[in-house]
Amino acid sequence: MKSSFFRIALVLGLLSAIGPFAIDMYLPALPTIGKDLGADSGVTQLSLLAFFISFALAQLVYGPLSDMWGRKLPLYIGITIFALASIGCALAPDIETLIAFRFLQGIGGAAGMVIPRAVVRDMHTGVQAARLMSLLMLVFSISPILAPLTGSAVIAFYGWRGVFWAVMIAAFIGLVLLATQLEETRAEEQRAESGLGSALAAYGRLLRDRNFLTLTFIGGLGISSFLVYLANSPFVLIEHYGLTPTQYSIAFSINAVSFFTVSQFTGWLGERFGLVRVMRVAVTVFAFTLVTMAVVMAAGLDQLPVLATFLFIGYGALGLVIPTSAVLALEEHGEIAGTASSLMGTLHFVTAAVAMVITSLFVDGTALPMAGGIAFAAALAFILTQATIGRRRAVEAPAE
Repeated sequence: MKSSFFRIALVLGLLSAIGPFAIDMYLPALPTIGKDLGADSGVTQLSLLAFFISFALAQLVYGPLSDMWGRKLPLYIGITIFALASIGCALAPDIETLIAFRFLQGIGGAAGMVIPRAVVRDMHTGVQAARLMSLLMLVFSISPILAPLTGSAVIAFYGWRGVFWAVMIAAFIGLVLLATQLEETRAEEQRAESGLGSALAAYGRLLRDRNFLTLTFIGGLGISSFLVYLANSPFVLIEHYGLTPTQYSIAFSINAVSFFTVSQFTGWLGERFGLVRVMRVAVTVFAFTLVTMAVVMAAGLDQLPVLATFLFIGYGALGLVIPTSAVLALEEHGEIAGTASSLMGTLHFVTAAVAMVITSLFVDGTALPMAGGIAFAAALAFILTQATIGRRRAVEAPAE
């Protein structure tokens, strides 16, 4: 049983990582892509934004489809679209074509983000779900650790186009794992109760559920803080601080180590103190650390070790915020887990896209706009948690 638990976490984590792998792996090449295709940094970043937009919106479709058709078929469709779009990116002759195929790539990659969360909810609730979600995130965190390093190696030998051939291969491996290692978790009788009308009704129900929306936006603001870093870090760390692409990849990976290491304590802490209390404390540490970082840097201490230290601590706390908020949001929506996971994912990435756009308006070549965007998202997560997740829930008995 224990080996099956870890096997499911491994497969779901790898399927979830396929889309983000396509982001993290080509981050070191962003400046090179711009020069090669004759585009400035703002236009080059649109290839990243295009992926996020389609990645966010497509999630609204995959969840209801997984409720109606089962979990596996929409995954097959999404990963196949992702693989074909990766080939288009690899062959793109100009920045406009690259942006278009990145948009299509995001549509395909969204399946791997939505459906594994629904599978977790199909199988478990409470602390067990949090434990499986944190293990899934352990595997998922391989992406920001290995992807930039792998990307740097691929770029060194094959150029930035080699990155997209590599993620196409990763998608093929995902299809093999899906076919051989993952069983269907959505029963036929449950699918029969799902349809377009029920999906629309489910979205209406979720949009009226204050608890679901609150927890979703807390997680979304946490993700926003990381994606603001992700979008700006290649230019800040490489061009402002003077790191090489390989050094950048190592610096980027360190934060992921902090994130996934702390996330592995989610199940134990949730069992001991309750998931809500764990989330509240984690959000507090996360926000305090990253707001302090922005204040210190605004005071003139613009140094890479300072930035790296605060990010390491702050993103460690984020490793508890993301799984707890997701499990708590889905807890009461098992019968529409796919749809709920879809709306959660879309709201997460729409929130992140807005944060990225706002931050981009203040870019000046230094690290301060990035630090400010990260801190602002963290502060909003803290305010929302304090205002809406009442102390009554925080002292509830741990979820079973």
